[in-house]
Amino acid sequence: MSVPIAVIDTGICNLRSVTKALEAVGASPRVVRTPDEVAASGAEGLVLPGVGALRDCVFSLRNSGLDATVREWIRQDRPFLGVCLGMQALFERSEEGGIMGLGIIPGRVVRFTVAPPLKIPHMGWNTIRFVQEGSPLQQALADDGESFYFVHSFHCVPRDRGYVLAECDYGTPFVAALGRGRLFATQFHPEKSQAKGLQIYRNFAAIAAAPPIKR
Repeated sequence: MSVPIAVIDTGICNLRSVTKALEAVGASPRVVRTPDEVAASGAEGLVLPGVGALRDCVFSLRNSGLDATVREWIRQDRPFLGVCLGMQALFERSEEGGIMGLGIIPGRVVRFTVAPPLKIPHMGWNTIRFVQEGSPLQQALADDGESFYFVHSFHCVPRDRGYVLAECDYGTPFVAALGRGRLFATQFHPEKSQAKGLQIYRNFAAIAAAPPIKR
C-alpha cells in the first residue's frame, strides 16, 4: 500500500503538478483544505506547495486554520515538505509586503539584489550543492552538480545555519533547501525538475513511510 501524503490546497499552488509527481513515485496524495481533512486523511507526510504571492499563501493558511496544523505537525517532527512559497511561509517575516509568516523557522525572507545581466525573478534551471551529510532527502542525488527549476524573486535567510540543507548561486549564494529532523523545504520546484525532482518526492515518500527515529 502506498504511503498517504496530504497536500495542502491554499488556492494558489500548482496542485495538479505536485499530486501527479507524488503519484509518479508511488505515493498516495490526499488534497486537504481544512484541519479536519488533514486529520481524516490518515497522512504520514504533509506537503505545503505554493506559487505567486506569499501574502495570499499565509492568509489562506490562517483563514482555514491550517497554520496551526502545520505548526503542530512540525512540532511533532512528522514528515513535512514545503515547496517554494511553502518554504518561505515557514519564516518569521518577509520583505514581500512586510508579511509575517508562520514563525516556525527563525529568520526572514529577502528580495534578491542582483546586477545585470542577472534579472529578477530568478527563473529557470540552476545547480545546487548539498551542505548537510546524510540527509534522507538527498538519497540518490549528488552532493553538488544537481540542477533544479526555480521561479522566485525572494529567498530565505535563516538565523540558524543548521537548517540549511542545500545552497545555490544567483549573484550570491542563497538557500535552496532546508532540512532539520523530518522538516524539509525546497525553494526550487521538484515537480518541475524532471527526474531529479521526482527523486526528491520519492525520498520524501520514503521518509513518510519510515517509522520515526526514537530519540
